[in-house]
Amino acid sequence: MNQTTISIKRLKKSFKDKEVLKGVDLEVNRGEIFALLGSNGAGKTTIVNILSTLMKADEGEALICGFDVNRQPDGVRQSISLTGQFAALDEMLTGRENLMMIAKLRGVNNPGEVADHLLARFSLSEAANKRSDQYSGGMKRRLDIAMSLIGAPDVIFLDEPTTGLDPEARIEVWSTVKELANGGTTILLTTQYLEEAEQLADSIAILHGGVIIKTGTLQELKEMFPKAIVEYVEKQPSLEDIFLNIIGKKESV
Repeated sequence: MNQTTISIKRLKKSFKDKEVLKGVDLEVNRGEIFALLGSNGAGKTTIVNILSTLMKADEGEALICGFDVNRQPDGVRQSISLTGQFAALDEMLTGRENLMMIAKLRGVNNPGEVADHLLARFSLSEAANKRSDQYSGGMKRRLDIAMSLIGAPDVIFLDEPTTGLDPEARIEVWSTVKELANGGTTILLTTQYLEEAEQLADSIAILHGGVIIKTGTLQELKEMFPKAIVEYVEKQPSLEDIFLNIIGKKESV
């Protein structure tokens, strides 16, 4: 039986005279990668900010791991971690120092041991003692996600985690996200990239006009459309296929 980890009912939020959320309802189960799709300004980040206690909704109810976002914010904060659109690193510190800083702030025992474990897990051990401003975009994002795992949160919010990354770095992040979900972590992912949702999501919700207009698995959403006409044509490689082939990488997720 699926266990509901995130529950939202009738969520509303306005900014000045603009109503961004007009009554959002959704549920996310434990260990699920749930993709929230929507165009720029649709309200995806607003939902994440409300769920992570950074912002209050005007109306509605939101529960994370059984904790009410408004009435029990401390319980929510102990259960979650948030990775925003841009890596939140102190670039004057090394990768290891960034991890140790977060571990100490969260009161974790043996911060050095925790940092070394995460560096190894995210293939960053060789760069552990480099300043993070010398990291590539993919390395910075992997370090950012590693920092979000400290304290073993039940839920991770990934707000457009691959914005600005090149194809190789994006694939690295996708592999990391899948690994987290396989370990039982619940992930709410916001993205504008349809391919990202196709690659990662167990369930998909489409946010439009301030409400969720459709929710389902990728297959369920595909079944809403008429069957495609089969035509036998030569498939041309995409620019991404060409790029990855040239640099010797294969899309393995």
